[in-house]
Amino acid sequence: MDLYYMDESTPCRAVIMTAKCIGIDLNLKYVDLEHNEQMKPEFLKINPQHSLPTLVDHNNNGLALWESKAIMIYLVEKYAKTDSLYPKCHQKRAQINQKLYFDMGTLYQAYGEYYYTQIFDGKPENPEALKKVEAAMELLNTFLEGQIYAVGNTITLADITFLSSLSAFDVSGFDLSIYPNVLRYYKKLYAVLPGAKDNEKGALAFKKYFSWIKK
Repeated sequence: MDLYYMDESTPCRAVIMTAKCIGIDLNLKYVDLEHNEQMKPEFLKINPQHSLPTLVDHNNNGLALWESKAIMIYLVEKYAKTDSLYPKCHQKRAQINQKLYFDMGTLYQAYGEYYYTQIFDGKPENPEALKKVEAAMELLNTFLEGQIYAVGNTITLADITFLSSLSAFDVSGFDLSIYPNVLRYYKKLYAVLPGAKDNEKGALAFKKYFSWIKK
């Protein structure tokens, strides 16, 4: 399987950690967005949306798939030896889905609206966007009250997604210590999640972008 990715990309790191957790090897193909490599004709043929990560599964008729959470679910359902990361239990799966969508539509969405507009669009800091970031993090802090992991007592895809996102907040200089449940959870994931060190390496590579923002 080929994975088109960037180390610096939060969603790409979540897919790589998922593969690590289920013990499969990905053929990593680096795509440099800064040099518009995603717009090359050969990549557009694979993914007209020209987004990362993009998976091509040569074991399954060359299936091309993008959107990180869709890739993560696909990898687990097709290749994992157990269903622990994404249980077949409807209740647990629904709770995992809720957390995945919360990350996509609230937590990481707020992150992008605050940080990416400064990094990539050169816009000034937006205090209202920061309030959305803080509100999203407060929600996550509430979700984690009394919880070992995001859903139940075992690692799931929700935890992989949250680790990748929280590491982006961390290298961006966001103070996680204000949210004790989040900080406890974040530290635990780094201690126990396969692939966490690889995620850390990518997150630190992403940190270079924050020299552009006035502190």
